[in-house]
Amino acid sequence: MEEELKCPVCGSLFREPIILPCSHNVCLPCARTIAVQTPESEQHLPPLLHSRGPAPPAAGPGAGPGAAAGSAACLDSESAAGGGGGGDHADKLSLHSETDSGYGSYTPSLKSPNGVRVLPLVPAPPGAAAAPRGAGPASSSLTCPQCHRSASLDQRGLRGFQRNRLLEAIVQRYQQGRAAAAAAAKCQLCDRSPPEPAAVLCEQCEVLYCAACQLRCHPARGPFAKHRLTPPPAHPGAPGGGGDGGGGKGAGGGRKLPTCAEHDLENYSMYCVSCRSPVCYQCLEEGKHNKHDVKALGAMWKQHKAQLSQALNGVSDKAKEAKEFLVQLKNLLQQIQENGLDYEACLVAQCDALVDALTRQKAKLLTKVTKEREHKLKVVWDQINHCTLKLRQSTGLMEYCLEVIKENDPSGFLQISDALIKRVQVSQEQWVKGALEPKVSAEFDLTLDSEPLLQSIHQLDFIQMKLPPVPLLQLEKCCTRNNSVTLAWRMPPLSHNPVEGYILELDDGDGGQFREVYVGKETLCTIDGLHFNSTYNARVKAFNSSGVGPYSKTVILQTSDVAWFTFDPSSAHRDIVLSNDNQTATCNSYDDRVVLGTAAFSKGVHYWELHVDRYDNHPDPAFGIARINVVKDMMLGKDDKAWAMYVDNNRSWFMHCNSHTNRTEGGVSKGATVGVLLDLNKHNLTFYINGQQQGPPAFENIEGVFMPALSLNRNVQVTLHTGLEVPQSVKQPKLPNN
Repeated sequence: MEEELKCPVCGSLFREPIILPCSHNVCLPCARTIAVQTPESEQHLPPLLHSRGPAPPAAGPGAGPGAAAGSAACLDSESAAGGGGGGDHADKLSLHSETDSGYGSYTPSLKSPNGVRVLPLVPAPPGAAAAPRGAGPASSSLTCPQCHRSASLDQRGLRGFQRNRLLEAIVQRYQQGRAAAAAAAKCQLCDRSPPEPAAVLCEQCEVLYCAACQLRCHPARGPFAKHRLTPPPAHPGAPGGGGDGGGGKGAGGGRKLPTCAEHDLENYSMYCVSCRSPVCYQCLEEGKHNKHDVKALGAMWKQHKAQLSQALNGVSDKAKEAKEFLVQLKNLLQQIQENGLDYEACLVAQCDALVDALTRQKAKLLTKVTKEREHKLKVVWDQINHCTLKLRQSTGLMEYCLEVIKENDPSGFLQISDALIKRVQVSQEQWVKGALEPKVSAEFDLTLDSEPLLQSIHQLDFIQMKLPPVPLLQLEKCCTRNNSVTLAWRMPPLSHNPVEGYILELDDGDGGQFREVYVGKETLCTIDGLHFNSTYNARVKAFNSSGVGPYSKTVILQTSDVAWFTFDPSSAHRDIVLSNDNQTATCNSYDDRVVLGTAAFSKGVHYWELHVDRYDNHPDPAFGIARINVVKDMMLGKDDKAWAMYVDNNRSWFMHCNSHTNRTEGGVSKGATVGVLLDLNKHNLTFYINGQQQGPPAFENIEGVFMPALSLNRNVQVTLHTGLEVPQSVKQPKLPNN
């Protein structure tokens, strides 16, 4: 709270505070120092000449700017200190502001201890001429040192501003509490027992000193010269040191009721809403506030107190949020420290793993070099031994032949000469071309390409990619149609992490486990072939090279209770002719041709009807269900992929695998309706003609995926009706109550 009680100009506690029109406060002595006075005769001069005044007559054309400097009259020290004798003139000071002078560099600005920019006094230049006697009255103004808004002074000067007696009382109470706390504070370095009362507190050292210890341990020189010494702070239990101390009540009880600034004998009794100031009864009588909206002072006091309390509650909530935010930031600091250590350890481990891998690979390469060297040495030593042996044999043979040549016995020579010549020739042939050449070279045919690895090491750096965020399901685009569901999603805004694809998962419609139904880059997916009247849960997640991100929220999708479908032109035989938005079917051939529906059923109870629009020459259309790969160029039911009832104008038969069963009287004609009931809960198939069940349940124990099917020729035209409720007559009866 101490910062709120300091003047923005002098930085000290408020002395005789006054309220400026901008609602800020300033000391009355400080207000005298920052007030600006401008003669009325200078108000119409150009901006650059506004504060200079007329040039002296002796100044010639070549005079410098100093010759034309403006003049300002300042009060003497007694008037500036608030002494008597000045009257209104003591509150009207003639100063040069930085804006009025036109030369900001010539009038430097100062800063108060609170950091507020203040314009200083500018003394009148020596030799400046006094204002002429005939000059008009002076116009005074005061600039707020906090918001820099200017306020003009009337003939009363600074006394026209209201005195902030409430702030003055709070300052007085605060000073009393601080004095009491200072008297209770003890020096922290005293050797005496008990310690001396503390005189100052060093904000940098955070130590309380008495006067003697401060001179001895904390002199105002050397490194302590820049330390700031303040009075000892008030402890929370001291009066005025925080909370509602007892001194506040006493101080408040001893104050006189404030009197009107214009009428000293009148107390404030009303509040002028237009002027936002308390007024007395005489102010209303004189007419200054006669037509203003005036309310009772006590009522407005309570109302403004309530408004201030409400505003304080808002500030308190924000302060609480700020404290929680500070705790969050401190936790963030700790997390950053811990994560930094973890990443350092991870980096060291990864680099050590790379060094270990390189060491192992170095050992493998050294082993290869050793093997190659040993192989070359073995080949050379084998060649040396072989060549040495051959050379020894050749040398011995040569020496023997030379001794034989020395003999003079012709007959003895001729006895061995043929064999000896052959041996020499064979020995010569052993030294063929290449026999005296090394089989291996001294060079090693091993080249280690380390350049890619060096480039990889130089490019080794942290990747900036993170896991993708949670995708957002676009519920307004998610929908169901029949047994198909469509899901749409998007990435959250301001998401910079790249996404390479998405994984869509769906459960089995019965509360089972999720399974992947789509993997790709699209953000819209339609899934067909689901169960009717089932509830599915779907979720999606994104992935990139860093891994798979978290799942999105789970969306619940409900498929249709009943099936809406048409004939499928893509799977129909080419002789089938469809019309009426693929709901009406006929044929171009006299042979039976098959057409399937667009829906597929695997569980639940389903019912649809076919209306006979045209029936000529007593054909045998067949109605039923089939697999997707049913044969389409013959009557439905003749293969093992269809279960059907074929009917003429008199009777009907059930047919599967070309087996005819359950002949039943009753046929169809133009305008007849054939109903098909597929109950996959009981695994049976039942037919109806004109609302009456045709024979017993046609087929039982059927399982799998089935599609509505129909076979007809050109003599028949039928129209399909779907989305029908199961007829009441075939619904399951309710169980009797126990």
